[in-house]
Amino acid sequence: MSVTMPQTRAARAEGLLSARPVWLVGVLATLAGAVVTEVFALAARAAGVPMEAASPGATQAAEIPVGGFFGGVVFWSVAGVVLAVALARWARRPARTFTVTTVALTALSLAGPAVAPHTATSTQVVLAVSHAVAAAVIIPVLARRLSHGQR
Repeated sequence: MSVTMPQTRAARAEGLLSARPVWLVGVLATLAGAVVTEVFALAARAAGVPMEAASPGATQAAEIPVGGFFGGVVFWSVAGVVLAVALARWARRPARTFTVTTVALTALSLAGPAVAPHTATSTQVVLAVSHAVAAAVIIPVLARRLSHGQR
């Protein structure tokens, strides 16, 4: 006699991810990461963190608009999705290569907020944490998908 266990929600989600193309999982992970990051930024804004930052070489800070974090995550995640698709096709260990590469790039991206001139320290912290938030949402989902092999 065989007893089957009900499939957990995580197992169903895992099966759903592995059945989708890498690019589609990447797009969905990007949208989720962008929404979570924008909500984080809105909460920081509501808590009184000044959302003004300057690029290197700028003489003064400019306001980061509502939706700016969402747009930034989407813009930079395109490169990550392209990387994931390429690794799925050509890498021997795509999940591991993707994870190592994107975690290293995320760590490198923290330098931007750290050296942003004319930017309040609280804003620099929010910017740095937002990089980590986006990465924490997007990287594991794509890495999990890449671990399933099919393109």
